[in-house]
Amino acid sequence: MRSNLKVIGLVLIIALVMGGLFAQGAKEAGVANKDKPLVWFNRQPSDPATGVIDMESMNWNPKTYYVGFDAAGGGAVQGKLITDYLASADPAKLDRNGDGIIGYVLCIGDVGHNDSKARTEGIRKALGTWNGSTEPSVSKEGSVVVGGRTMRVIELEGKAMTGTDGSTWNANAATEAMGGWATKFGNQIDMVVSNNDGMAMGSLQASNYPGVPIFGYDANADAIEAIGAGRLTGTVSQNVDAQAAGTLQVLRNLLDGLSGADVYTKGITVPDQWGNKITAPLDYWADVKAVMAANSGVDASNWNLYTEGTRDAGIKQSAAPKKRVLLTIYNASDNFLSSSYVPALNYYAPLLGIDLTIVQGDGQNESITLDRFTNLNSFDAYAINMVKTNSGPDYLDKLRY
Repeated sequence: MRSNLKVIGLVLIIALVMGGLFAQGAKEAGVANKDKPLVWFNRQPSDPATGVIDMESMNWNPKTYYVGFDAAGGGAVQGKLITDYLASADPAKLDRNGDGIIGYVLCIGDVGHNDSKARTEGIRKALGTWNGSTEPSVSKEGSVVVGGRTMRVIELEGKAMTGTDGSTWNANAATEAMGGWATKFGNQIDMVVSNNDGMAMGSLQASNYPGVPIFGYDANADAIEAIGAGRLTGTVSQNVDAQAAGTLQVLRNLLDGLSGADVYTKGITVPDQWGNKITAPLDYWADVKAVMAANSGVDASNWNLYTEGTRDAGIKQSAAPKKRVLLTIYNASDNFLSSSYVPALNYYAPLLGIDLTIVQGDGQNESITLDRFTNLNSFDAYAINMVKTNSGPDYLDKLRY
């Protein structure tokens, strides 16, 4: 009888313990997806035509933020990088046909992308060709100082680099466009400017590339190497490590229950509870709930500071409890994301206690990424990089339940 009572007692104890565990699991599982942390990154929710930020998507819940970089500031940095180069250039060597005009061609990434617009605007304003629009065909004659001499500037042609599959920022499209431009304009081309490094490197692949100065944007590893080899003239670093670590740090803070200013300061401008702090500067823009990295110009004078393999020493292994995050990448073939951003994410995620699941699209069809944005109940938080900047509601619809 006593033996039976002991067994019954043991069963009751186990039941109580298991019941408590099940209750705890049910409580955790009971957090609705719509109430979990969400970070948009790299592509800010916005209207492709006007650039106006989609604040409905940004205000999805109190745990929603954006992490990126100062796009307008980056455009200005690229513009200054170009004018600084021209200021010390030899007019006789730069002006290939001696007509007194600096002619350039422009590789545009995506006419509906805020970052692309900001870079096109920054380039045109620096060269005086800005005519109030970032559309490919809208520019005017400008002027710039070359080696102490003021020279006329003309944008021979600007073109959005869209691949045959519909993907934007396409390096192969840039190769094809560069070949056509070299044939069409010949020695009227004195300079090539690109909205990103992928298209800049694509331009270099044209068999008839004219061998003129070329500027990119992103500071990808192959671009940095090309600057060191004298093939690429300059690029702009948008501090990819700061962005990737910033995306994960904001998620970590939210997952740890932080709120208010702690979300965008802990581990970012001040050490977090684990002693981590991103070294590169990031600013918080309260009006759009955005954590933004700074930009810096890269050329022959400092390219060695941006070589591959340098990671932020301010981020070390922490004892943070492991959390699962589902993250989307709009295009598996995007040069910047695949060669720079994703490796940085994969480096910092384990240090911050984040178990990262990455799903990638084709850069053209939002449905491919959306179809892989599944098993949402299995994750503690989400990070979203969209194909189109106005697709926020499509992802949010999947998080409503």
